[in-house]
Amino acid sequence: MIKGLYETHIQVRNLDRAVEFYTRVLGLKFAHRDDTRPIVFLWIGDNKQQMLGLWEVKENLQTRHFAFNASKEDILNFSSTYLKDRGLKPYNFLKDNSDTPMVFAWMPALAIYFDDEDGNSLEFIAILEGAGRPELGVIPYEEWLAYTS
Repeated sequence: MIKGLYETHIQVRNLDRAVEFYTRVLGLKFAHRDDTRPIVFLWIGDNKQQMLGLWEVKENLQTRHFAFNASKEDILNFSSTYLKDRGLKPYNFLKDNSDTPMVFAWMPALAIYFDDEDGNSLEFIAILEGAGRPELGVIPYEEWLAYTS
């Protein structure tokens, strides 16, 4: 019955600033602003397949994490430049001051992280082909290639 995740919601401190970030900086598309409550809905991708809700809260902001699906090629070739060109600091899962994407070997999946202006942890992730290797943990992509070649 479940075919995927349709929408997720996060809290932001300033709704207009967050809409600007997610539309102008990340390229999401404006869908709807509810005038009866402090929320804006944004489309992720085309054809109304996924949606992000931004809720403005003035106190006790609770940051969250979610991941955008991306291609392996985009993550490897463009993600760091894409993020840096937009004033964002990419980081890997280990938070070791590296902006090199890492592989979650159990899945396997390639990922790079960044934060929005409110401290929500965002991620670009691409599922890799082949079987998972959970015993490898989280490793650099080059190391993953050595195990899978």
